[in-house]
Amino acid sequence: MLTQFLLATSTVHSPHDSGVRQVAALSARLAYALMCLTLVWGVFTATGWVTKLTGRQAVRSTHMMMATFTLAFGGLHAACFLFLTDSDEIFDWTNLTIPLVNGGQFRWSLGILGLELMLAITISVGLQKYFVYRRWLRLHQSAYAAVGMTIIHSWFGAVANDHLAIVWLGGLTLLVPTAVLAVLRWVPTKTLVGAGLISGG
Repeated sequence: MLTQFLLATSTVHSPHDSGVRQVAALSARLAYALMCLTLVWGVFTATGWVTKLTGRQAVRSTHMMMATFTLAFGGLHAACFLFLTDSDEIFDWTNLTIPLVNGGQFRWSLGILGLELMLAITISVGLQKYFVYRRWLRLHQSAYAAVGMTIIHSWFGAVANDHLAIVWLGGLTLLVPTAVLAVLRWVPTKTLVGAGLISGG
């Protein structure tokens, strides 16, 4: 009897699905914004471009706080899909953790890989003393790839869900300075000083 009840209720669309979808969308947008800010602040931390204003420890702590919130909202976004009953695709923990399994789409895989790589980087911060510094730094710098994958996931998701007309301006507003600073991070200091973008002192 209990089995029949559970089977019957599992096929009924929940009236809460629209709310779950709204939470998924809002958490995705917050994660996107915080991810961009985290990368920008990470560039500031690595280069020391704003340490004179606030001090290195404050910049580093802010970067870590933004990264934590990014992961929290990214994780919430992913977890919301476990509670949807009105979707053609049924999500479980396997779909949300292993890319391209059980008919998973490419855009989902980019989000999964990006979030998992960010999580690995965050865990490595706590275990930094067990790493050779240069290896840990290379892992930490793979955050650029994680951000790139997640940005592509976000834009493909907006297109697939017909949200692009709503979010494109905000998305670009955050993406442009993030991309510019990410590129400037790898430009030699002499070139930046010569262009007058930073002071030589």
